[in-house]
Amino acid sequence: MLVAPPPAAHLPLVVPAAAATLVAYTVAGCALGCLSGLLPGLHANNFAMLLAAVAPAVDAPPLPLGCAMLSAGVVHTFLDVVPSLALGVPDAAMAVSALPGHRLVIEGRGREALRLSALGSGGAILLAVPAAVPLTAAMRAAYGELRAALPLLLLGVVVALVASEPTWRRRVGGAVAFLLAASLGHAALSLPVRGALGAGGVLTPLFAGLFGAPVLLDALDGGGVPAQADARLALGRRDVAATTAAGTAAGAAVGYLPGVSAGVASTLALPLTRGRDPAREYVVATSGANTATAVFALFAFAALDAPRSGVLVAMRDAGVPAALPTFVPVVVVAAAVGFLAVLVVGNAAFRVVGAVNQRRLVGSVLALLVALSWLFAGAAGVVVLAAAAVVGLVPPRLGCRRVHLMGVLLGPLVVGG
Repeated sequence: MLVAPPPAAHLPLVVPAAAATLVAYTVAGCALGCLSGLLPGLHANNFAMLLAAVAPAVDAPPLPLGCAMLSAGVVHTFLDVVPSLALGVPDAAMAVSALPGHRLVIEGRGREALRLSALGSGGAILLAVPAAVPLTAAMRAAYGELRAALPLLLLGVVVALVASEPTWRRRVGGAVAFLLAASLGHAALSLPVRGALGAGGVLTPLFAGLFGAPVLLDALDGGGVPAQADARLALGRRDVAATTAAGTAAGAAVGYLPGVSAGVASTLALPLTRGRDPAREYVVATSGANTATAVFALFAFAALDAPRSGVLVAMRDAGVPAALPTFVPVVVVAAAVGFLAVLVVGNAAFRVVGAVNQRRLVGSVLALLVALSWLFAGAAGVVVLAAAAVVGLVPPRLGCRRVHLMGVLLGPLVVGG
């Protein structure tokens, strides 16, 4: 027998209202992700922690709050390439040791680098979402054995990373940089810090010091951003696709393993690419790994209750449920916003930065890093920032990659298990 539907007056109205709330929080998160991505030294993790801290006071619903945190984190993975390329342009004498993206900017190919980064991140979303389902099922089955062998596995990552350097001199330099960063991490990660905002932690000054301040210091005497040519790609479609796939695979390692950054994973994944243009392939692979991490880490959080990013830790602390059917569309929408924002904002950033005095600009950004370190970790954070900056200056002087500085997390995990 057919049952008549309930009268219109009794139809539940909560679903459209709830959907509107989710959309509003997602849009707000995208805006926060754009802000954090464009401000050097600030990360979506910081906003996520602040949102988690203020959520009880403003009575924010957990699920919409999670949409805001997650969308901010995804958009950030697209936009953070903009200040990285536009601000850290070194003097010509340091060009050999500059990051691959900076070398492209020096050559006038910064707009191309932005487009390569956007393609790497956007393609990684398309590959990671369907791949995450079977991969997460496999990881769930093997998670116990993997966790037991984690220190040995991470040690293997460290050895492979050092061995990936092309010469013995650079391998020794990589080992020295790793040990210095690991010692710094061992000393700093256990510090009882508390910033003026009441939320944050020591990771903000640590990473700003290791990866932000040294690049800016080397750029103090740089000539600024030169005139940039058109955005035509010198990397073929097949090369972009293959490198994006390698970056996505690297993102899986980041998403499921603690302590492995996108830079570490993509460096190890580069041998899987065609190797025709290492600088451009590095930009694509690193961007792809960075964005794919958000997808794989989300699935790991839902299936394994293992938050692998600061955003997901903040979501767990705020009591956000692991609602994949809601969060996967949020990731896709945020990725579309991030993709368009890179292309629009990135070109404008090159024009603005190119018109500003280099020393004043770099000095202002360094002052911003000091202020953020104090806000999120207090006076101890400023000390950690300075110590990390000293360590961060070591790799280019020894001729090795900066990626060895991820020993700040890998080292304590290898030792502590």
